[in-house]
Amino acid sequence: MPTYKITISGQVQGVGFRPFVYGLAKSFSLTGTVSNNEEGVIIFVTGPKISIQQFYKKLLQNPPPVSKIKNSKILEVENMEFADFNIIPSVKSGQINLPLTPDFAICDDCKKDIQNLENRRYNYQFTTCVNCGPRWAITQTFPFERNHTTINDFAMCDECKKEYLNPLDRRFHSQTNTCHTCGIRLILIDKMGNTIPTTSENIFKKIAKLLSEGNIVAIKNTGGYLLCCNAENAAIIKKLRIKKNRPNKPFAVLFPSMEFLQNDLKINELQHKSLTSAERPINIIPLGNYKGKIALNAVALGLNQLGAMLPYSGILQLLANELNFPIIATSGNIHSSPIIGNNEEALEKLKQVADYFVQHNLEISHPQDDSVVKFSAKFNQKVFFRRARGFAPNYFDIQINSEEKVMAMGADLKSSIAFYPNQYLYVSQYLGNLENFDVYNRFTSTVNSFISIFEQQPEVILVDKHPLYQSTQFGKELAQKNKLKLVEIQHHKAHFSAILGEHQLFSEKVLGIIFDGTGYGEDDAIWGGEFFDYEANKIERINHIDYFDWLLGNKMAKEPRLSLLSLTSDEMMEVLKDKFTQNELKTYQSLKKTNKLKTSSAGRLFDAVASLLNITDYNTYEGEAAILLENSIGLYDLKSYRSYLSAPKKGISGTEIIKNIYADLKSGTAKKTIIINFLYTLAFAIIELAKTKNYKQVAVSGGVFQNTVLADLLIALAPKEIKLYFHKELSPNDENISFGQMMYYLNIRQ
Repeated sequence: MPTYKITISGQVQGVGFRPFVYGLAKSFSLTGTVSNNEEGVIIFVTGPKISIQQFYKKLLQNPPPVSKIKNSKILEVENMEFADFNIIPSVKSGQINLPLTPDFAICDDCKKDIQNLENRRYNYQFTTCVNCGPRWAITQTFPFERNHTTINDFAMCDECKKEYLNPLDRRFHSQTNTCHTCGIRLILIDKMGNTIPTTSENIFKKIAKLLSEGNIVAIKNTGGYLLCCNAENAAIIKKLRIKKNRPNKPFAVLFPSMEFLQNDLKINELQHKSLTSAERPINIIPLGNYKGKIALNAVALGLNQLGAMLPYSGILQLLANELNFPIIATSGNIHSSPIIGNNEEALEKLKQVADYFVQHNLEISHPQDDSVVKFSAKFNQKVFFRRARGFAPNYFDIQINSEEKVMAMGADLKSSIAFYPNQYLYVSQYLGNLENFDVYNRFTSTVNSFISIFEQQPEVILVDKHPLYQSTQFGKELAQKNKLKLVEIQHHKAHFSAILGEHQLFSEKVLGIIFDGTGYGEDDAIWGGEFFDYEANKIERINHIDYFDWLLGNKMAKEPRLSLLSLTSDEMMEVLKDKFTQNELKTYQSLKKTNKLKTSSAGRLFDAVASLLNITDYNTYEGEAAILLENSIGLYDLKSYRSYLSAPKKGISGTEIIKNIYADLKSGTAKKTIIINFLYTLAFAIIELAKTKNYKQVAVSGGVFQNTVLADLLIALAPKEIKLYFHKELSPNDENISFGQMMYYLNIRQ
């Protein structure tokens, strides 16, 4: 009988692929072996040719639920005889050339196990199987085998070994298999480090009681610490805000169950699917006629939306089983610092925040924040706000043909790195703002971790053109130290390249709209409202939001009133009087007259509108003014709105927009109407420019396009002959810059 070698690549390690292949081969009475190697899964099968063909077809059509097959090959080889079909240990003979496995949310079967009194894993918080559990969080190297993870510190007991070796068991070759007897220990301590006596039977009851009594509890989850408190208790949430130094930014809320969530919030089918997916991200959901007991004004100050999530680990599920109220579940850090994964660091840095700590003795190699998504109200356009747990560090839908090993350092504000060391592209989880020392350390350790895991040094380093970016400086130092090729790429061209890369538009003619807060321009101005042409591997800037004064450096991004001052004409001076002292006004007006630094920033235009409408004059977190603007809209109908530009085909004048908004404000037009008019103006100008210049493909990127109303307006206004492209697997914000730098370097003629 013939023997065939089958090679499967993609997300096929740590997902139960080998046990699945074993069971399938047995069902077709085939003999052979299956193993992992540095490139994926390798299968040898001997048997009737027709049986092997059917086996191969079924394998590709119905793979394990959390696997993602990218490539497969079947090739007849010299005949091999096998006594049976077996899973054999992985043999690594070269560098890693396969996707890294992300973390998966607890599956329904494991959820049943931990809730079943008769099951030996009843109340065991680290219950996992081949279909779920931490992966990237505990990875030290690949291929994905137990001895390449931090869970290797816990030797399997006899019962776990039986499951591991039993082909009929769901935990057959489950690399994260543990139980009460041999597994990870959970302890409860106070902020002084004193142990609170508990047992596995009552620890979650105790934690739930502490939360109900108004305590803040830092819980070490599978991907890092979460700071938790009762979401119905406004006083304790306010206390958490003060201690975490997070005055206004909304908190995510963990609901005990989908039933509880649906009693409080109205969700659609896409949101339901997202909330219960293997990735289990936070979903930003409109509140509508909310009737629950959450202290909304404390959780999401003045907002008409809520970041909602469901339990995604055994720890959170067992806690949820004891709760009859939702809880805040925010990243375990001080505001703007990275999420903490280490016990000692958590106690040291969070003891001024948390009253109690839930700790365990599993080491977390790669701490990650929760991912965040939102679906637009009218057209369900999916927008990533943060790409981390469950999605990182892979990027699948890309075909790259390059001999060079390339690493992209990304931006500074919402940093990530991208690495192309083999046939796959890896984009790290969201890392944070590199101005924070701890985030910078996490950034550099992630760079080193990627180099170590793949055992490959980059040959090319890509950086942003901004000379003061921490990522740029680090990239330059790395290139200089190792004598590597260094390439600087303009920020907004990287954004445009990211959206071109996501949709593989490099053979098309495309109009690119890149709207964000700031980026170092090629003419020494601060860019942020850019129109690009892409054709034949070249990017050309063809238009931009009309320049206005950039005042007081980074202070302008934190004070929307400064953007308003910059865009205000002399006849509008009255709107500034209550926003500045006389001294400030005199100084800033004088500065405005002599200022030479200009900007085209769409983000600052949003700030100016928010200030003019007295929504906010100060941003306490990045993008606050824009979020509050969108929040003020509610339901709307396209038919009754108009543009604030007299000649939208020619471009966008922030000065004209502000002048016309001021006129509407004076005439008593409702704020909601003004905001829709403003967003309509931007969408209308984009579509008109595309029509005027005969573009059939329009691609958008930049943090401004996290505004889902703007996305819906673009979709509504675009005629049939114009196709719009939004990011689908990446955030439109600066998280995509590393990916965009990679796409620019590999596809654009510099």
